[in-house]
Amino acid sequence: MVANKQLLKRGVKDIKLKRGMRVSELISSMGSIGGFSAQHMIEGIDITRGMLADRDSFNFLSFPADIVSTGLRGVLASAVKYFDAIITTGGTLDHDLARAFGGKYSLGSFYADDARLHKMGVYRLGNVFIENKEYGLKVEDEFTRIMTDIYNSSDYKKEYSASELISEFGKRMVDNGSIIRQAYLNKVPIFNPGILDGAFGTQLTIFSQNHDFKLNLIRDELALSNISFDNKVTGAFMVGGGISKHHVIWWNQFKGGLDYAVYITTASQFDGSLSGARLSEAVSWGKIKEKAKYTTIDGDATIVMPIMFSALDMV
Repeated sequence: MVANKQLLKRGVKDIKLKRGMRVSELISSMGSIGGFSAQHMIEGIDITRGMLADRDSFNFLSFPADIVSTGLRGVLASAVKYFDAIITTGGTLDHDLARAFGGKYSLGSFYADDARLHKMGVYRLGNVFIENKEYGLKVEDEFTRIMTDIYNSSDYKKEYSASELISEFGKRMVDNGSIIRQAYLNKVPIFNPGILDGAFGTQLTIFSQNHDFKLNLIRDELALSNISFDNKVTGAFMVGGGISKHHVIWWNQFKGGLDYAVYITTASQFDGSLSGARLSEAVSWGKIKEKAKYTTIDGDATIVMPIMFSALDMV
């Protein structure tokens, strides 16, 4: 009977909406709704708050490139200063550069005629439309301009890690809405293990053919290894799976696992993918500690993240 009382001690309560209600008030009222994925979001807010408040914790922010094509880019740029390191994918550089230099991304439809869009020179990323000249050509032009300036600078080093090169780009950008720029201003390294996978990486490959330039990908792996061994406490806010998520949890296994972890995903776990894998699976690998504070939130990051970060006053 005592066990039953403990199990059933939290009752479901109705959300009371009010005109002019603040996000913080809404989140507070959702604390006991006992309702599906929303409950995991509330738990994620509490874990993230504790993670950011823990001064001993080295905290990662990881995300894939696709969300940088949306308005979530602004949320990510504002959040940079609250974390100690970022891990992302190659396309993040493409989208952030294109938009930082005026690239127009337009609202479209998931159900557009893609053959027609191809004839028009318009790319479709989900329900975001991007004209060729606003993406590929824009990235090529700005990459060449900035990379040439880096190459001609007095402190040019001939060999860079991905994070060092990205920082050099951030140094030369002026758009404060840029993720790359904010990372540079706040001295937050951007680790990009898939840097060659995209327009930025292609331009880097072309540049290296005619210039004395080398990209050292191992150097960032060693830096991540040092982080895992130098910090007894670590946390991560992870959006989506793939290489960005795995680079966070992989290196943290060598210190015994993450102490805090929040993961947002729309993928299913039943195909065995990393994107669909719940954080509980990572516990079996030692990538998250058995007694860590962690939760997986099933939901679209473009909806969930603004609510969570607003509730946490991450502006």
